[in-house]
Amino acid sequence: MAKKKRLLILSDMHCGNIAGLTPPRWKKFRFHTEMWKLYTKMVDNVKPVDILVINGDAVDGKQRRSGGIDLLTTDRLEQCMMAKECIDYVNADKIYITLGTSYHTAGGENWEMILSKMIDADYCDGRIFLDVNGVVFDFKHFIPGSQIPHGRFTAIARDRLWNLLWNEKREQPKADIIVRSHCHYFVYCGTNQWLALVTPALQGVGSEYGKRIPSGVIDFGMVWFDIDEKGNWSWNYSIATISSLKAKPLKV
Repeated sequence: MAKKKRLLILSDMHCGNIAGLTPPRWKKFRFHTEMWKLYTKMVDNVKPVDILVINGDAVDGKQRRSGGIDLLTTDRLEQCMMAKECIDYVNADKIYITLGTSYHTAGGENWEMILSKMIDADYCDGRIFLDVNGVVFDFKHFIPGSQIPHGRFTAIARDRLWNLLWNEKREQPKADIIVRSHCHYFVYCGTNQWLALVTPALQGVGSEYGKRIPSGVIDFGMVWFDIDEKGNWSWNYSIATISSLKAKPLKV
């Protein structure tokens, strides 16, 4: 008999990056401690978790373009150990991992696939459709971003439409909830019958790429769903501010 289930989504931990989610035994800076406390507090508030989905970019990789200048460690196995510690804290009954961007998680080996074996995940793939008490989720990591505020809804709304078109071809299940990540900002659209969202990240500001290239706000947090035995669902999210990473002017 089905029971009410809680599904938690974490994404973009970028373990190994100086601004990534960093468990205590790897901490180097004060903001690592603050980020970990915020993370564990958010997780504690949603426990117990039946289903955990890690929606890509759990590790940061070698950072070939930047030469690794903003990495805590270039050892991807150690990065996987960091990610494992983050995931173990949730203590979920079932764990699913979608594959992140090749730049961060591949390059000779598929490190998120290795991570999935380290944590004995239930399934790992580039895209995952989950049926939870009759509610269908469509998980994939990548979605294009936008550097204009009003453009950030376009890509996720587009993926909802693509799912409907694939479903008409009978080659994909019709998803009630579309979940993407990658952009490090949180946006959503939908009705009382469907939802499409881009999840917040678990990497803070401070990477070399973040300092030099993109515009726009980022969001540090997580999203979760409750699905009852009749297929009714509700959802919520938690977004936190990392006080020690706030920008401050230089006094002259």
